Amino acid sequence: MEKLAKEIITGKRLKRNDNLDFLLTTDLKELCSGANIIREKLCGKKVDLCTIINGRSGKCSENCKFCAQSAHHNTDIKEYDFLNPDVILKDCKKNEANGVHRYSIVTAGRSLTGPDFDKAIEAYKKMHEECKINLCASHGFLTGEEFARLKEAGVTMYHENIETSKRNFHNICTTHSYEDKIKEIKLAQKSGLKVCSGGIIGMGETWEDRIDMAISLSELGIISIPINVLMPIKGTPFGNLERISEVDILRTIAIFRYLNPSSYIRMAAGRTYFADGGSKLFLSGANATLTGDMLTTVGNNTDQDKVMLTALGFDIQK
Repeated sequence: MEKLAKEIITGKRLKRNDNLDFLLTTDLKELCSGANIIREKLCGKKVDLCTIINGRSGKCSENCKFCAQSAHHNTDIKEYDFLNPDVILKDCKKNEANGVHRYSIVTAGRSLTGPDFDKAIEAYKKMHEECKINLCASHGFLTGEEFARLKEAGVTMYHENIETSKRNFHNICTTHSYEDKIKEIKLAQKSGLKVCSGGIIGMGETWEDRIDMAISLSELGIISIPINVLMPIKGTPFGNLERISEVDILRTIAIFRYLNPSSYIRMAAGRTYFADGGSKLFLSGANATLTGDMLTTVGNNTDQDKVMLTALGFDIQK
């Protein structure tokens, strides 16, 4: 694996038609070591910390089986309309002061339109004017005009997960399609925004589905890839799924590094599966993470993350 890692560092790229069986059969320790070498050489010691705020919660029209915010499921999620932009600004300033590099508003729903979209634009403009932090956005399916307004307001990256493989997507959601996701990603890119896109593992998918997702993201030129580990939520169709193992999570992260060697591999939900917040993940190819509370689950404390990542040799400075 060290030989392959060196080849990737010097320009080799693994493709869809290559024989990738070795990713599933290689000794895990050896695979993760090679992934870490690739990360060190192509991405350096920088780690990217981002945090999100749930700008509008619940009552989502989409039926994604993993999501507590879907109106199709019976969960105890707190529902509320779009937050006051000044509340968002205050939270952004707090996270900036704590050393976070990126900040994003995330909203439930198929899309964000009308007065709620106007409020989001107001919030982004205020943050862009009063904070020195990278701004990201996650508002479902938007138009080219809406992407242009986000960019003008100071947003630099748009988030749109593909969630899983094309083959498996219909097992996850039926109110929109995999093709809808791809179209939106390409529209955001065409609008001049960078794209953050990844998915969730542990939803009953196969290893082939995970590899396909990683390759698809590579083909799309995605520079930030969030990997979520399903945290089964009572009241959702996936609420009773068995948690996947630590070794499967680590192998997945390493695979994503081999197939996306220069991207941010960003840990999102599920790091709490690991006793120490997942230090092993950052020695297996990961070099970015969500920090603080997630949307509907609790994440890792930012101060804890900074201590852990510094101890691993990462540079957490802006």
